[in-house]
Amino acid sequence: MAAENACRVRFEPSGTQIDVARGTSVLAAARALGLPIANACGATGTCGKCGVRLLDGAERVTPPGRREVRVATANRVDPGARLACMTRVRGDCTVTADYW
Repeated sequence: MAAENACRVRFEPSGTQIDVARGTSVLAAARALGLPIANACGATGTCGKCGVRLLDGAERVTPPGRREVRVATANRVDPGARLACMTRVRGDCTVTADYW
């Protein structure tokens, strides 16, 4: 478990993990580890390319907002996926992406 003021984000299938400040985006956590993550809009939340799936801890990230739902729908993102640039960690979680 991460330190009290930090959240541990684990990426599968590699098993790599990082402790980040509460409120950090999943995209920023992946980039900090050097993981390849799709992103065409510069993390502005418009392209829908950074879809990831929460394997554990879905209740420990921010819920999808209207904008995320709108962008995901418009870009045909899998309904079970979240946009990494808009998903902020609030606790320990595990994520994966189909392209890893």
